[in-house]
This record gives sequence, C-alpha cells and structure tokens, in this order.
Amino acid sequence: MEFNFNEIDAKWQLYWAQNHTYKTDNDSNLPKYYILDMFPYPSGSGLHVGHPLGYVASDIYARYKRLKGFNVLHPMGFDAFGLPAEQYAIETGKHPEETTLLNIQKYRSQLDKIGFSFDWSRQVITADPSYYKHTQWMFLQFFNAWYNPISNKAEPIESLLKYFETHGNSGLQTHHNTYAKYFTASEWLGKTNAEQQEISMHYRLFFLGDAYVWFCPALGCVLANDEVKEGLSERGGHPVEKRKMRQWFQRITAYCDRLLDDIVTLQWSESIKEIQRNWIGKSIGAIVDFKLENSETTISVFTTRPDTIFGVSFIVIAPEHELIGSLVDSTHKIEVENYIKYTKSRSERERMSEVKKITGCFTGAYAMHPLTQVKLPIWTSEYVIATYGTGAIMAVPAGDERDHAFASFFKLEMPAIFEAIDTQHEASTNKDSLLKNSDFLNGLSSNEATQKVIEKLVQLGAGIAKTNYKIRDAGFARQRYWGEPFPIVYKDGIATALPLNELPVLLPKMDNFAPSALGAAPLSANTKWVDVAESCKREVDTMPGNAGSSWYYFRYMDPNNIEAFASKKAMDYWGQVDIYLGGTEHATGHLLYARLWTKILFDLGYVSIEEPFKKLINQGMILGENNEKMSKSKGNTVNPDDIVLQYGADCFRMYEMFLGPIEDSKPWNTKGITGVSKFLSKFWNLYIKAEGNNLSLDKANENELKLLHRFIKKTEEEIHRFSFNTCVSGFMIITNELQTIKCNKREILEPLLILLSPFAPHICEELWRFLGYTSSITKAKWPLCNELFLVDSIFNYPIAVNGKTKANRMLSLELGQVEVENIINDDMDIVSFTGGNHKKIIFVKGKMINIVV
Repeated sequence: MEFNFNEIDAKWQLYWAQNHTYKTDNDSNLPKYYILDMFPYPSGSGLHVGHPLGYVASDIYARYKRLKGFNVLHPMGFDAFGLPAEQYAIETGKHPEETTLLNIQKYRSQLDKIGFSFDWSRQVITADPSYYKHTQWMFLQFFNAWYNPISNKAEPIESLLKYFETHGNSGLQTHHNTYAKYFTASEWLGKTNAEQQEISMHYRLFFLGDAYVWFCPALGCVLANDEVKEGLSERGGHPVEKRKMRQWFQRITAYCDRLLDDIVTLQWSESIKEIQRNWIGKSIGAIVDFKLENSETTISVFTTRPDTIFGVSFIVIAPEHELIGSLVDSTHKIEVENYIKYTKSRSERERMSEVKKITGCFTGAYAMHPLTQVKLPIWTSEYVIATYGTGAIMAVPAGDERDHAFASFFKLEMPAIFEAIDTQHEASTNKDSLLKNSDFLNGLSSNEATQKVIEKLVQLGAGIAKTNYKIRDAGFARQRYWGEPFPIVYKDGIATALPLNELPVLLPKMDNFAPSALGAAPLSANTKWVDVAESCKREVDTMPGNAGSSWYYFRYMDPNNIEAFASKKAMDYWGQVDIYLGGTEHATGHLLYARLWTKILFDLGYVSIEEPFKKLINQGMILGENNEKMSKSKGNTVNPDDIVLQYGADCFRMYEMFLGPIEDSKPWNTKGITGVSKFLSKFWNLYIKAEGNNLSLDKANENELKLLHRFIKKTEEEIHRFSFNTCVSGFMIITNELQTIKCNKREILEPLLILLSPFAPHICEELWRFLGYTSSITKAKWPLCNELFLVDSIFNYPIAVNGKTKANRMLSLELGQVEVENIINDDMDIVSFTGGNHKKIIFVKGKMINIVV
C-alpha cells in the first residue's frame, strides 16, 4: 500500500470542506484561543511560496491548541479595497470588483490546496457592502466624537458642544486639539452654525483639515508617510511631492500617550515596540517665540533643550513653512524658490537620514532673540521637517550635531555655552555639562536651567513648556475609486454625517475610474451619484486601505451580524487576539491604526478591550535567488501549487518550516525538499508496508516509552516557542530511531501520529482512519507526557582503575556509596583488574566510578 500524497491531499481537503471540520462555535464551554494572520490583499499574481510561511506557522499552532482542548478561532479573509487591487484592475482594463473577486477565488483555491484549518464560514472581504457598512458606521462614530483631555478619553461630540456653551474652550488647549484661539461661552453662542462646525473640526477624532501631504501624480492620490519610501510611492515606485490639500484625517495624536504607555502590556518583540515608540516620537521641551525683525509676527520653534537658548545663533525653517513666502526678501527670492523646488522631490526619510548631505538657503530675513534681542539670520533647510514640531528650529551649534554641521558648512557663528568643553569642532549633547556665557543660567545643569528659562519665557510672553510628538494625524482620504465611500455629504459646504439608516453608502459602478494627475477624485465625474440634492453633494474621496483592516479582527468574531459589527457577547467571549502573525512591514501604520481604532471603540463603550493583539510574531521572508525579495517584477516567484503537486501539501508545509526559524528571512531552495519527502514516506512505512499493516499490538518497553515521552515534552516546548524548524528535525530523528530499533508498536505510533498532525494533517488523517477511527484526528487529544519516563532509573557507569576505564556497568541511579562499593567488591571481573586490593572507591552519582589502587 503506497503513500500517494496527491490522492490523500484531495480526499481530506474534500472531507474537511464537506464536514465543516474547522467551523468554530461562539457558544462553547472550552477555553477560547484566537490566532490570526494579517489578511492578504488578493493580487492578480496569486500566492508565491513566501506568502504561506506565516500561515503554515499559525495553522500548526491552531491545530495544536485544538488538540490541547481549546475552542480555536482561526479565520481568514481578504483586504480587498485599496491601491494594489485598483492598480491591477487599471493595468488589465477590467473593473476592480471583477478582478478582485477572481483573485479572491484564486487565493482561496491556493490556500485550500495547502490544507489550512481556516474557518471559511467567517470569511470577510473588506470590499463587500455588508462589511464596509460597519466601516462607515465606525467612521461616523469617530467623526461624531472628540478626545476630552479632562476625562482622558474619547466622548460623543455633544459633550464638547455643551462644554463650549458653558466654558468656551478654556482648558482644552492640547497638542491634539488644533484650534489655537480662545473663545468664551458667550462668543461661542454668538457664532454662526458654519463657524461652529468649522471650530468643531479642530476637535473631532476624524476631521477635515488643511495640511501638507504626500501626493503622487502617477497614482493620483494622497499617500500616508508609511506609504512613501525614498521619495517614491511604495506601490509602483512613482515620484511623490508635497501638496497642501484639504482632506480627511484621523486624530491619532490624541492617543499618543496611551499608545506609548500600553506598549508595556504587550507580548511583542522589543524591536517592534521600539519602532512604535520612535514613530510616535515623544519629546518634552518648550515652545519659544522669535519675533521677526521690525514686526509683531513670530516664528515659533519647539526645542527639547530650552536650557541652550543662549547658544542660538540662527533660525532654520522648513522649506514648506507657512511664513517662508512672506519673509523672503527680493534679493534671495529666486534662490529660495529654486531650493523649495528641489526639496519637493525629497522624502522626509531622505531628509532626516542623510545627515552628511548639507543644503540650505538664506532667506534674507532676521528674527530677534527673545532674551538678548540679538538679530538671528533665518535660513531654510531640508533637515527641518514641516510636520515635526512647528516646522522651525532654534539652531544651537554647540549642542546639536546637525546644527553644528550646518553652521560649519555655511560659516555661521557657533557660541560656546558649555563649561570646559570645546564645541568649535564638534557639538556636545552631554546634558551633564554646566552652562557658561548664558546670563542667569551660568553654572546650572540642564535640568535646573530648563526650569528657569521656561519660567522666564512665560514671564516675557515668549514661550511655554510643551510636550511634542513626531507622529502626525494620519491622512484618511484617497483620491481614488476603489475604496469605501465616506458617509458624508456637504450641505452648503458643511460636512454633514448621513443618518445611520442610509448605510451602507454603496460604491457606484463606473467604467472609467482612472486617477487624475491633478488630484480630482474619480467619483467626482459621477455627478448623478455626487449630487444628492440642491446644495448637497457627496464626499468624492474614498477611505484608504487601512480603513477596513483597522477593525477586521472584530468582524471575524461575528461575521454574519447584520445589526452590529459584532455582538457584545461574541466580543466578550473572544476578547483579544491571542497571537497575531504578520510581516514587519506593518510595524507602524497598520498596528498603530488598529490599536487606535480599538481604543476609540473602547472609550465609546463598543468593545471591552483596549489593545487588539496580545502577542505578535513577525515572520521573516522567503527570498528568491540572490537573496532578493520575491516579486513578480523580479521574475523570481515560485508558485506553491507547483510544489504541492510535485511533493504534496504536507511536504510543502513541513519544508517551509524546516527552512529556518520563523522570524528569519531565508532563501527558497528546493534542494532540501527531497529530504522532507523521504521522511514522510519513512513515517508512512512505520504504519503501513507495501504488503499492508505493519502495526504491532505488543506492549511497549521502557526504552520505547522513554523515547516517546521525551519527544512529547520536547515537541510541546518547541511549539510554544514557535521553533517549528527544530520540530521538523525532531520528527525526522525519532522516525529514524524507531526504524533502527524496529519499533512498530501501536502504543508508540498512535500518539506520535497526533503529534505530527498539526504539521502534516493530510497523511495523519489517512493513517488515523487506518487505525480504525471514524472521526477526524483534529478531535483527538494531545498526548500527555508521563514525567516518570523523563527520569533515568539506571546509568551505564564507566568503571576506571586509577583513572583508566576498564569496564562499564548498568547500575540503578538510586544506589548510594555503600551499595556501589559492595557491588564493585563482589564483581569478580573488576576484582581481576585490582587484584582485590584498593585504597578507595571514588563514586560520583550519574557520572563515574574510579577505583584507586
């Protein structure tokens, strides 16, 4: 009876589908376990062998947890909206809905061939109206909410409006509430509806705002910072530029501190936590106002070192700074304009990381030092970023490396302000240094001086203490067709939420959905859809791809709920995602947005958890030739269907794990796959020989039981560590050992079959049926490790005479010094080595016996 993997794969994949083997129940007395993969976007090229790496790992763990008695939620769906799907549709000339559905079918077919235990009854597709109805509902909840700095949580917008009516906006000035002017309650009540709505936009969690954004003419839309790499769009590699546009944002800045503080509760790698901390970029310092020469206009700068204020020798503003056009004099106008044009082609990442590249331009203007009234030249340089701080810095060459390099390059003054430190050749960032040449701060440390200078600035009306964050409110609109429509209409130009009973706002069918290089959204051409009524028009931008992916993990809990995105009962039962697997490319955008949405939903009372993902595992990539990332453009992809057809699904699964640790990137090389294939054939032959049944019902001996139970313990420990490559090696080793000792006993092979089933479910289902079981092996119980078999009861002691080994004896490990001496003295073979005379016997339990003659 031969091992025919193609027949076995097809047989059991059909069985699992027909019998709904992996369907999960929300009503169970079993403990729950939620294991989730970052769901894919369904591209036309389908899966390559790198994509299933994380899926295989999560599937092994999901199967293991079922065998351990857990009710496991292991779902899969498709992130179907967004740029990748639309770009593919444009390239093929077909509608994105048509191509997306075809691609989903292709992905589903490929995933099924690998034998994943997904509960497909819970499949979600973000482009399905029954799904994005709830995305639109969430947008409206967030649009109609604000972050109250007093209660430190999100609240319905009505509480803000009531606060305005009684207090004005006193006490609400924070880093995330962007309305800068004070008004009283009476002033608020005197404003028009349009004025009140405009002010409320500065507080809403999802809001319209004017800001410089990355715009990609080729893609025809705005991109988030994490979608721009090296001055090019991540999707397609097209040039991007900065444009000031009015669009939708999500006010993630309101949650900076909570996003930072709650990281400590998560079982994530320190590297991912640090990436998130750096992306948020919290820094504590001061805002300092520098008046322009002969003007009441001020340039406000944020600094983390207000103590170094007497070391300021020039001001630098970002090329995008709002004042740059008004302060440049005629002499420097052309030079500045050319410089601004140059910087538009540079990404923030390039501008911040290329520390050795020094560029800049003098504006011809001057600002006055708030404490000394010394004139400071105002420069513009790309190393100052408009979206960080205020878009302007006070340059202190003595205390900042980039300021020092800039001053050295352009031969600007570099005041010395630190005692016993020469800063003419390099800056000093040592906060322990005492100050000099700093007026009333002389002799003080950084901390002492910081407090005093802030007090002075406040007294003069020239500054305030300030906590700043590098992260910016994230753009939440795309000038594209293939995305969720906003549930917003503009009535006389005022953004107005649609009633909930009008959801979902369906994406209209359009034949021409190509983007415009000028930035006009494709939906704007569909006037029948746009014009709701006279002076009432729909929002024509669509939501970005991260809209649907920021909450999908809740929908899996209750995917067929029509009334709500998920029931409270289902969400209370499943709680957090216990393990989340995905690539490190989502270490910022996706994870931050998902955490943000969960926290908002928690604040508003819709969910009972504040963090969505308890534990995070980032799998590495499977690389193509020359260690390059697999991609269709490089022509180095390998279709898993071909590997499965040639070697079988179980072989493919185990080989992917055998390649190396799950977190590491590794090259794809099929040279080693034949070894896994041979192992599966050997494993089959433990149970079934060519002539038939090979199983014995004889009782297992102690050595065989030790072999089994030690392997149970080792395998379980390695599964918990996600060390699946060593698990695969372990299965190969124990199979060879069983062959060597000719062990074919059912008492050993039946539990071994259960241990292998998470890794190779097809062959194990077939052999499980061969053993006489009529139910799936997934209903079995993980074998218990008997600790008695982990402890050796005997040891093969080397017997030495004066340090030279003469013999070996199997002795009980329970024996002590006296018993061992008696045995040695009575052993005639050993006596012959000593002549019956010895000075002493040195006995080390479990190690050695040495007879000193």
